[in-house]
Amino acid sequence: MNQQIDAVQKFGKDNFDATVKAFDVASTGTKAIAVETTDYAKKSFEQSAATFQKLLGVRSLDQAIEIQTDYVKSAYEGFVAQSTKVGELYAKLAQDSLAPFNALRSAAQSTFAPAKSTARAK
Repeated sequence: MNQQIDAVQKFGKDNFDATVKAFDVASTGTKAIAVETTDYAKKSFEQSAATFQKLLGVRSLDQAIEIQTDYVKSAYEGFVAQSTKVGELYAKLAQDSLAPFNALRSAAQSTFAPAKSTARAK
C-alpha cells in the first residue's frame, strides 16, 4: 500500500515538474516567434519605404508599374517564406511543449499498469 502512495506522490511531483518545463519551453518558443514576427515587420516596413522612395522618382508610367510589380512579387515571396518559418516555429513549439507530458505518460503507464493488472487478478 505504501508503494502505491509513494508512486502517486512521485507521479504528482513529476506532473508538476513536467508542467513547469512545458511552460518554460512555451515561453522560449513564444519569444522566438515574437522576435521573428518583429523582424519581418521591420523588414517589410523598410521594403515599403524604399519602394515608395523609388516611386517618387519615376519618370514614366511603365517605370512605376515595373517598380510596383517588383515590390508585390518580393513582398509575396517574403510573406510566403515568413509564413513557412513561423508555421515551423509553431509546430516545434507544440511538439516541445508536449514532450514532458509524453515522457510522464510513458512513466505513468509503466508504473500504474502493473498495479492495475494485479488489482484485476484479485
